[in-house]
Amino acid sequence: MTATKIRVKEGSPHPLGSSWDGEGTNFAVFSANATKVEVCLFDNAGEREIDRIALPEYTDLVWHGCFVEIPPGTHYGLRVTGPYEPESGHRFNPNKLLLDPYARAHIGAFKWDPALFGYRMESGDDLTFDDRDSAPFMPKCLVADRPSGAVHPQNFHRVPWDDTLLYELHVGGYTKLHPDVPGRLRGKYRGLATKEVIQYIRSLGVTSVELLPVQSFVSAHHLMERGLCNFWGYDTIGFFAPDQRYAVAPEAVLREFKEMVERFHEAGLEVILDVVYNHTAEGNELGPTLSFKGIDNANYYRLVPDQQRFYLNYSGTGNAVNLHHPFVVQMVMDSLRYWVQETRVDGFRFDLATTLARDENGFNHWSGFFKTCSQDPVLAKIKLIAEPWDLGPNGYQVGGFPPGWAEWNDKFRDAVRDFWRCQTTISNLVPRLCASAEQFNHEGRRPWASVNFVTSHDGFTLYDSVSYNERHNQANGENNQDGTADNHSWNCGVEGPTEDPAILELRQRQMRNLLATLLLAQGTPMLLAGDEFARTQNGNNNAYCQDNEISWVDWNLRAKNGKLLQFVRDLAELRHKHPILRRNTFLTGERVGRSIRDVTWIHPRGYPMQEKHWHDAAMRCFGMLLDGRAHIMNGIPQRGQKATLLIVFNGCPGRTDFTLPTAGRGNWLRLLDTNLGEMQPSPPLKPGTNYAAEGHSLVLFQFSKVGAE
Repeated sequence: MTATKIRVKEGSPHPLGSSWDGEGTNFAVFSANATKVEVCLFDNAGEREIDRIALPEYTDLVWHGCFVEIPPGTHYGLRVTGPYEPESGHRFNPNKLLLDPYARAHIGAFKWDPALFGYRMESGDDLTFDDRDSAPFMPKCLVADRPSGAVHPQNFHRVPWDDTLLYELHVGGYTKLHPDVPGRLRGKYRGLATKEVIQYIRSLGVTSVELLPVQSFVSAHHLMERGLCNFWGYDTIGFFAPDQRYAVAPEAVLREFKEMVERFHEAGLEVILDVVYNHTAEGNELGPTLSFKGIDNANYYRLVPDQQRFYLNYSGTGNAVNLHHPFVVQMVMDSLRYWVQETRVDGFRFDLATTLARDENGFNHWSGFFKTCSQDPVLAKIKLIAEPWDLGPNGYQVGGFPPGWAEWNDKFRDAVRDFWRCQTTISNLVPRLCASAEQFNHEGRRPWASVNFVTSHDGFTLYDSVSYNERHNQANGENNQDGTADNHSWNCGVEGPTEDPAILELRQRQMRNLLATLLLAQGTPMLLAGDEFARTQNGNNNAYCQDNEISWVDWNLRAKNGKLLQFVRDLAELRHKHPILRRNTFLTGERVGRSIRDVTWIHPRGYPMQEKHWHDAAMRCFGMLLDGRAHIMNGIPQRGQKATLLIVFNGCPGRTDFTLPTAGRGNWLRLLDTNLGEMQPSPPLKPGTNYAAEGHSLVLFQFSKVGAE
């Protein structure tokens, strides 16, 4: 097929991708090993290939050309010619239509077919060559209109880290069953942007919404064959394109996404994207050829050095993106800046971020990727959150990321769950309450670098963590072998649903304990959407493939568990009201002037704990005294931290009489007790009073001069 009507004008190797300048569209594609790159144009339905144009220029490893008659909205794809030599790392096959890595939008669905593979898929031998055309089974790229350019003026100011309260949710699953969202908007960007949804999210006291992946992704063939899908979205194939499945009108997907972000900003809420730059949906040597593999496999991916037919696989999904190559690093950085500058998002959570920092010697604290992020003036102003592990050697790197980064802290999750199920000592819990200083207090990092959570999308929900001992993942079709075997759960005596009022009350109290520990601890808390009213996945702790009622938020539970919902709102209000709960410096326990300490650990008898108590396995009740009189640290006033609070943790199965300590002239006021189920302030309680802390309960007190003698 030869182009006969398209007029060519001088093109440019910059920017990469397709870009309309008002007169024509410039195409620019990086490939160091190709011998020819063609742009294939399709009709408005994206079904019939109407023209094929070879990019005429090659400059600095970039194939490019500018064509006058190609306007915004044109459907297109790429075909790239070069050697098909898998053993040398090359997998070019011009029979395969490829997605432009820089495409701003994809239109149409993947239709799984053997033609999507560069080799004869039926043979199972990736050294064979397949000459079937994959275009009928591929989505197409859309030529984008001119970007809006500089960031639009806005009045929205990003939330300081020490004020941040994260809320993790799935765009589709959050509103799929929402009664206040019109049917056609449910599960869509526009559904999430409705006034009722945003008002509800804001009412929780959260500041920042963290969205599971919304960059264009693929559902694996084996899932589709089983009637399942890639619900979570951790198989990206387009780093610049919002996924069209969440759009009401797929051709308007970018506009709908940007409008959603704008609605959140108008409500004072941040939007943070969960992004997957560690691997792509093309898998290993037996995976399909959809984009990068067919454009320049040897440079886009990390290959086994002495066996370049095969891929390094730190993610467990088949491949690792090659962030050693400058053009690949540029692609990731261009993607990040694009989402910030064009769609206005406020930060990113990086999936399996250890992979991004691996060099020849393993994880590198100052890898090229981290250096590039740290010096970038756009990224310096936003939130960067790492999932600090992967599946490769020495992949667990909690606390190992550079200054400026926050990290998911699973040590907090494990210690908190274990404490409340009587499976760990207080010496393991205490550091987590102080933002895990041994992991994060270096290079000037702050307590907010520890992103604390007790649940996330990956694992049991809050309700399931106190209702199940074992995973129940049968619906995933993997013989219940997938997901985490031990997720630090505790079923309070009965597995699964029950009508026993004593068990139900104990579960409710344990949920309140977990939530209160999360929201009263130092560091940055993250809530999983739906936990505030006890959402359940019926024991499925790996619902990555369940686009159904297992994963969708059941809004009927909002009324059923209204007391728990109000409890979460009250906790969030307390956290925002008392900056001493979200300090910007680490607690030390050292004396600050006279005999005052910023934190003192209190024995149930009311005096400071001694060394011997930390090693007592039977010691399961203690207090955390945050003394507001220590509000000047290193000569610097700590903002609003003059309140003095006492948090009593009773992990004992039975009631403990806790002697309230002294903290100056005044009395203690109880703010909450998880045994009571709701906020019930008490009359003044004198220091020295014994407070009956029920078994498995948390109590919060504030010291007040009201009623002091």
